[in-house]
Amino acid sequence: MPIEEALEETKKEVERKIKFALLDRGMTQKQLSDLINENRQQVNRAIKGDTTPKSKEIRNKIYQLFNIKGMK
Repeated sequence: MPIEEALEETKKEVERKIKFALLDRGMTQKQLSDLINENRQQVNRAIKGDTTPKSKEIRNKIYQLFNIKGMK
């Protein structure tokens, strides 16, 4: 699998895990952004797989909050 395809698959997997965690808790992205004290648009970009340092930081907060293993 070419690198670009692998990156896209990884982004989709990250998004799926976070969205399932939100659904399991009956939580919206807005509620999540309020809970972790981050901008809602930035949280959305992080969930979608943005690779900026800020998005990585937000994803780490989300992984810890939802106890999502195997993602960095």
